[in-house]
Amino acid sequence: MRDSFHTRLGFILAAAGSAIGLGNIWGFPTQVANHGGAAFLLVYLVVIVVLAVPALYTELSIGHAAQANPVKALTVLSQTSRPITAASGKTIGYLNVIGAVLMLSFYHLVAAWMVAEGLTSLLTALNLTALTHWTDTPSILRDIILLLVFVAFTFGIVINGVQNGIERWARRLMPLLVVLLLGLIAFIGTLPGASDGFRAYLVPDFSSMWSADLIVSAMGQAFFSLSIGLGGMMIYGSYLSKGTRLGRLTWSVAALDTLVAFLAGLLIIPALYVAMAQGLSVTEGEQLIGEGRLIFQVLPDLFEQLGAAGAWLGFGFFALLSIAALTSTIATAEVPIAYAIETHQVSRRKAAGIIAGCISLIGCALVIWFEPLFTWVVTYVTQFQLPLSGLFYFIVLGWFWQRSNRVRELASTQWRYRLLFWHLRLVCPLLLAWVFVDVAL
Repeated sequence: MRDSFHTRLGFILAAAGSAIGLGNIWGFPTQVANHGGAAFLLVYLVVIVVLAVPALYTELSIGHAAQANPVKALTVLSQTSRPITAASGKTIGYLNVIGAVLMLSFYHLVAAWMVAEGLTSLLTALNLTALTHWTDTPSILRDIILLLVFVAFTFGIVINGVQNGIERWARRLMPLLVVLLLGLIAFIGTLPGASDGFRAYLVPDFSSMWSADLIVSAMGQAFFSLSIGLGGMMIYGSYLSKGTRLGRLTWSVAALDTLVAFLAGLLIIPALYVAMAQGLSVTEGEQLIGEGRLIFQVLPDLFEQLGAAGAWLGFGFFALLSIAALTSTIATAEVPIAYAIETHQVSRRKAAGIIAGCISLIGCALVIWFEPLFTWVVTYVTQFQLPLSGLFYFIVLGWFWQRSNRVRELASTQWRYRLLFWHLRLVCPLLLAWVFVDVAL
């Protein structure tokens, strides 16, 4: 008997935790700042409704209908009179499993850097600065040890299954993440320069609202922020009972993810303006610094300038990022684990051990041969695998999947469902193809 979620709330927290990752914390805020402030936010909210929620619903529906891992689910639901469609489904399914393993490898390395920064801040706050040399000095040994520690956390949770592992920890980690986020926003809001950051974030520049660059950036961010395209949501959908109605659950997950992304903007953008008030450089040309340099250079420099309070702020911030990373890794880890259990009939413990070992080996390889392996893996997963898989999910739901396709069945009964079906069948694939071309070329 397949494991399953015990409650709707447990599913919502787990699925939202999967979606709430580093893209929300460091990607979304700088996208907003560099694309017209609240103008980007308004377009983003529209895109969430038009593209991201349908994509999330589509991935959940495929897993829910097939009650299986991505390889089996996409193979079964892609079966038509032409054998090539089932073959293409199986291929994308295998790419999902491979992509999930690669994503976990680089994600655990980034998480290791966050743990190092958090430990450095904590030791500084406790006046144990003599111990910070190891955590604050980049080295192959440090990165490998902390990567393995984070892998142990991830698989220590998923080895206990859906109810006793994923769902139980989602109920603990998600409220802690939101509390930390709100506390950090409140603290940053008291510092000089924060009010300018709130203004830049919340006051729209409507002159840039209709630019093609802003719209495609909003579509890409909305799609990526919901963790669509690696099969994690498909697996979670398969762990829902057959009679579950997915519509409201989809909206709940998307709403919670969007709320956390919005709150992350209320933290990161004011923090950048506080850094400017402290005399730190936070721009490259006319653009605010984002992503890696923002997290591992600008903000640590800011925390250091704020003295003892800054050390505690830094610890809280990197604890927040580590929790966001962990909620994402436990969802993605379920993709290869479910494949191994269902296809090769191994126990969950054995599957988790094998997958953890593979991820540890690849992660260590990324540490040792950082250039060019790390950049290649990140580029493959984020710019190729995610949009390609998301596009294929729409094709499966709209064109390949014939039997037990609820959206198709409802489309024959009411005009609003007919509009929804054609939106999923035609409009969403075209929009996602636009995103794919934009990020891949």
